[in-house]
Amino acid sequence: MGFTLKLLLDTHIWLWLQFDKDRVPSQVRRRISSVSTTLYLSTVCVMEIAIKQAVGKLRLDIPMLEFVHGLTSKGILSMALHIEHAVAMGALPLHHRDPFDRALIAQAKVEGLTLVTADPRILRYDIATIDGRK
Repeated sequence: MGFTLKLLLDTHIWLWLQFDKDRVPSQVRRRISSVSTTLYLSTVCVMEIAIKQAVGKLRLDIPMLEFVHGLTSKGILSMALHIEHAVAMGALPLHHRDPFDRALIAQAKVEGLTLVTADPRILRYDIATIDGRK
């Protein structure tokens, strides 16, 4: 049996893939779309997108729930924020103070996932990452 890469994508990576695919480097897109990759959509990303939409920082042409179902219908697995993730957030170094990003970092750490991000502050954490800038 082959190795499966388990990826948790940062919110901006999800948005770029949906609306500005070329912002994600082609080699990163290939890793994300590989048949040996399992993708996880965190409820943290859904919360962040919903809040950005509510405050006018993001406009979706379809209802939020339809947007999310469009992702999860493609075989992308959803990941809820659990108590263990919330507790792990408090143990992280303060390289980053954004609660959404800290939650994603904690989820990746607790679940043993690789976090795909273009945020240099997240890349400083002691977790598996893929740099979405290169």
